[in-house]
Amino acid sequence: MVGQRLEIRQGQGLVITPQLQQAIKLLQLSNQELDEYVETELEKNPLLQRDETEAGPAREAGDEIPALASSESSELSFSDTGISERNSTVDAGDSDVYGDATPGERTVDRLSDEAAQPGLSDWSSAGKGGSAFSDGEGGERPDQREATLWEHLQAQASSAGFDATDHAIAISLIDAVDEGGYLRGELAEIADRLGCGLERVEAVLTVCHGFEPTGIMARSVPECLKLQLIERNRFDPAMEALLDNLEMLARRDLQGLRQACGVDSEDLSEMISELKGLTPRPGAGFGGETAQTVIPDVHVRPDPAGGWKVELNTDTLPKLLVDKRYHASVSAGARTETEKAFVADCAAQANWLVKSLDQRAKTILKVASEIVRQQDAFLAFGVEFLRPLNLKTVADAISMHESTVSRVTSNKYVSTPRGVFELKFFFTASIASTGDGAAHSAEAVRHRIKSMIDHETAEGDVLSDDRIVELLNEAGIDIARRTVAKYREALRIPSSVQRRRMLKFA
Repeated sequence: MVGQRLEIRQGQGLVITPQLQQAIKLLQLSNQELDEYVETELEKNPLLQRDETEAGPAREAGDEIPALASSESSELSFSDTGISERNSTVDAGDSDVYGDATPGERTVDRLSDEAAQPGLSDWSSAGKGGSAFSDGEGGERPDQREATLWEHLQAQASSAGFDATDHAIAISLIDAVDEGGYLRGELAEIADRLGCGLERVEAVLTVCHGFEPTGIMARSVPECLKLQLIERNRFDPAMEALLDNLEMLARRDLQGLRQACGVDSEDLSEMISELKGLTPRPGAGFGGETAQTVIPDVHVRPDPAGGWKVELNTDTLPKLLVDKRYHASVSAGARTETEKAFVADCAAQANWLVKSLDQRAKTILKVASEIVRQQDAFLAFGVEFLRPLNLKTVADAISMHESTVSRVTSNKYVSTPRGVFELKFFFTASIASTGDGAAHSAEAVRHRIKSMIDHETAEGDVLSDDRIVELLNEAGIDIARRTVAKYREALRIPSSVQRRRMLKFA
């Protein structure tokens, strides 16, 4: 029988206050998006104003007018006995965006480790941080723009099977690509900055030359055209001679070209027609955003006393003040309840925003300091010493939630003696161990698979994917056969049957 009745039930639910929603969004904004958000708040709230005074010492908590600290720094000292933190402005007791957030609130929009690891995820998502102007339900608007050339190349680098060192080199090379698709950086300079050999940088560039579109990351027009001709299987000595004498083609010196290439007029005409069908600017077909200079949020430099000094870039931090005198004046003049409520809301919002910006700065500094502590070997010795790192390791070390660390590292950049990197650059994926040992870096496992196959000979046994799994399991790496096959294909290594035929033919 169907009927209606009243029941009282007790249950638990997740309640996110509007201020907590905004605090979460503030944490993941880039410095440009944060400045836009602050400008909007300044227009809406008459009690807020910018602090136009020059940067001075940090204000104490007892100051009458709350403001963002003008200078925040954390010095890390590395020694044989351990790591100590001195003069830190970060309270070790901070556990999340706000200390008063409930455990349930801290689990909102939790992101997995893989979402922040360049070894497994698409780096093209690095520039798609949340916006402060999302919908009211806390969801973010989907990014429907076309991928830029750099995002397209970074995505290919993430799936190219590089180990951690080579992946870092590839990202640095991609950063040096211009809008036309040409590599404008000097390889020797990149190798010196990253602390690795020039031969290794050249080897990574050779792999990158296989990225799409064909001809990308060439260092000159002849090299760009050469890569496209090689893909079409049309690069021969005559065509090589033509590429070496493009200036003669520009002068229309056809007789000189025939002599240089050793061909007749008909062959030369066909070769020139083939060149006309190539793309001299392979990157021009990509949509893109206006190139913007990356402004680091954090500076890292050697400390004369030893270790590394981590400082916030105060130029990127909006400095706001709450005009208490104007607040007192308008409060006294408020007549109706509506006016009084408006003034009270403005005061509460202004005080909250100043506090939130200060907490955001401290959280960024705290996370960046821990990343520097974990990756000090990279800063000291070069890219080959980049350690496997995930969100959980950093979150556990500083008593924060993984989602908070993920938001902090989105769209944030750090300036180091080895260059400017996104904070997500320092995170690499890992593969579980078969025993109780530490997890293995996915890039390191790929490198081990490649090393095994590189040592195959025609006289010895060619390793099948199953045999590679057995060898890796014996080495303490828990990996499935399909994963080995995926890594092998990403490395562009043929199957064992094909390799056996190739070795016999060789």
